[in-house]
Amino acid sequence: MIRLQQSPTDPAFVQDPYPFYDRARAAGRVVFWEDYGLPCVFGFAAANAILRDRRFGREIPADRRPPVADHTAPFYAIEAHSMLELEPPRHTRLRSLVLRAFTSRRIAALGPEIESLARDLAAALPATGAFDLLSRYAEAIPVIVIARLLGVPETMRDQLLRWSHDMVAMYQAGRTHAMEVAAGQAAAEFAQFLRDYVTERRRAPADDLITHLIAAEQAGDRLGTDELITTCILLLNAGHEATVHAIGNAVKTILENGGPRDWLSPERLEPTIEETLRVDPPLHMFTRWAYERIEVMGHVFEPGDEVGVMLAAAGRDPGQWDDPGRFDPGRPAKPHLAFGVGLHFCVGAPLARLELAKALPILFQEAPGLHLAAPPAYAGRYHFHGLTSLMVAR
Repeated sequence: MIRLQQSPTDPAFVQDPYPFYDRARAAGRVVFWEDYGLPCVFGFAAANAILRDRRFGREIPADRRPPVADHTAPFYAIEAHSMLELEPPRHTRLRSLVLRAFTSRRIAALGPEIESLARDLAAALPATGAFDLLSRYAEAIPVIVIARLLGVPETMRDQLLRWSHDMVAMYQAGRTHAMEVAAGQAAAEFAQFLRDYVTERRRAPADDLITHLIAAEQAGDRLGTDELITTCILLLNAGHEATVHAIGNAVKTILENGGPRDWLSPERLEPTIEETLRVDPPLHMFTRWAYERIEVMGHVFEPGDEVGVMLAAAGRDPGQWDDPGRFDPGRPAKPHLAFGVGLHFCVGAPLARLELAKALPILFQEAPGLHLAAPPAYAGRYHFHGLTSLMVAR
């Protein structure tokens, strides 16, 4: 197995990781990434196979779990009940309860509300001068939508964002002790807020996701309070964090390629969205643990081995797409892995796609002359891949 070095915090890599992905993919079907200490797969076929194979999973084997420090204990107390980190049967039970409340009908019904929100935000964008589209538009839509869906006051937007950013920092490369302390504190505060809010919702039910999850708990479906709180935190964090970057990366890609042309017309909107997700997704890496001896692409994984699945690299595999680094909304439709696949396919993918389908056309309808006012720069939060800001002008 070829061993390669590439710091995930290197500034050049942060701004453009794709040359390394191309080099790693060419080096072998399974490559050892020294900086992570992990075998990783960079091609579509291997990534797709591992994500679909139930012999791999997210739950850390008992003998591989590291000790938990006191300052991170509140964060890992939340993680212990997260369906993102669990396997069947607990994962199946939690996911089915969420899907029962997070129905396609309920998501579709949000369409007019998301459209109205996007129009209000787009209409309020400055008429002159440069401004940050990320904070004024891309960030606002997902956090307000998920807050409304859960039933959490949207006036708490800034606080929710702070908690979310502090917690999500635990997944990024090069995290520091200070970041761990902040994540532990955010997890404790977020959990306490939701514990109080769930108590309030039990007294005064409403038509929101928290109330529906409480109903599942009370109906004897074995959804415990800690599981309910963790599920709400997961939906809030995942429900806006990736979508913010999906919107920001999509606008950047469209503008850098001379768009939007007719790419956001009703008949071309869906393939354009999928192409933005393929060519520059917000999440670049997901890991899996091997639960038994498995051979993948000639490499044998032993029980307890961890593997990095490179979602963004898979999206630019020349074996799957012609000229994969080129943004082409007209290319033949093929599945990508931006939302994962298999058992842990993103439960919020339909909502994220709906938000993109409303946010992108409305933005360019309201600001047809939108253009970049400064070179966009990505934040050093790998394995997330999103902008620090997106300075534009009308």
